Amino acid sequence: MTLEINYIINQHLMCMVGVYDRNGKTCTIVREVNKTFIVDKSPLEILEISIKSIGFNLKGAMATSKWFLGDIHMCPVMVNPILKICLFPIQSAKRVDTMWFNPDHIHRTNSFYRKTNVKFKNGFHMLVNSKLSSFNNKLKIAEQYQEITVEAGKNPTAFLLESKNIQLILSHLLVFKLIAEVLEIIC
Repeated sequence: MTLEINYIINQHLMCMVGVYDRNGKTCTIVREVNKTFIVDKSPLEILEISIKSIGFNLKGAMATSKWFLGDIHMCPVMVNPILKICLFPIQSAKRVDTMWFNPDHIHRTNSFYRKTNVKFKNGFHMLVNSKLSSFNNKLKIAEQYQEITVEAGKNPTAFLLESKNIQLILSHLLVFKLIAEVLEIIC
């Protein structure tokens, strides 16, 4: 495996996981569609650099994820909304050995002795130490979050708010209807 000093997440990333090198320094094994290599940075450092490269930061990306999805644990992170790159962790993001997955490359999952066998679109298989239901739930949340943020970027005036089991959809039509009603009351 080759060692890279820096890395910016791109649409070819399938997954990444933090590991310690022989000196105890945190590095990351990155698996892309056609190659695997080690990056001399932790997964969180790679996420931070990748998100900063488009003008945002990791703390803001995580806060936005919690804002859209509610206060759930292990939220997915939108790394690059332009390229529609979203990653989700299978454990706490603070753990060094957390695996991060790109839902766009996952073809199928199935259970294998209380673990999850992940099959990627390029044919690569990986056994993940997570129950199938837990992994699939995180995968589905990441896919939904990706759709929500892409749609919010295309049409920022139409978005979904969730507050105490009440869902409100705000759109141009609703705003115009409200303005019309206010004008009728005034006139």
